[in-house]
Amino acid sequence: MSVPPESAVPPPTDTPSAEERQWALFAHLSAVLGCILTGHWFGWGCFLGPLIIWLIKKDTMPFVDDQAKEALNFNITFAIVGLALFVLTLITLGLGALIAIPVGVIVGVAWLVLTIVAAIKANEGVRYRYPFTLRLIK
Repeated sequence: MSVPPESAVPPPTDTPSAEERQWALFAHLSAVLGCILTGHWFGWGCFLGPLIIWLIKKDTMPFVDDQAKEALNFNITFAIVGLALFVLTLITLGLGALIAIPVGVIVGVAWLVLTIVAAIKANEGVRYRYPFTLRLIK
């Protein structure tokens, strides 16, 4: 019994199209653009882009639906972290900034790196899952 050459094997049917991969890439990178445009690294601008893409494409592109929800959940999670760091600073009358600022910088760098990794994986057609993410939108 011989195995057919790889060129004869049809590709899996659940492989996202080039257009779906591109929209999924946009879903991840729109968070960076939103943060740059609004000037808030932990604010609403970071999840506005993924939210808009998810609302527009969720019914027509399953891969984009999955990746936009993932980007949205990730950015909501990091907005919650940013809010918690801000509240820590307020509650301690500014002394919490000694912890909040270094942690915020580390979290911000991790956010940027993970967003870029997710965008690259989405462009490759991989269903990327962010670590440390609350899955609020299912």
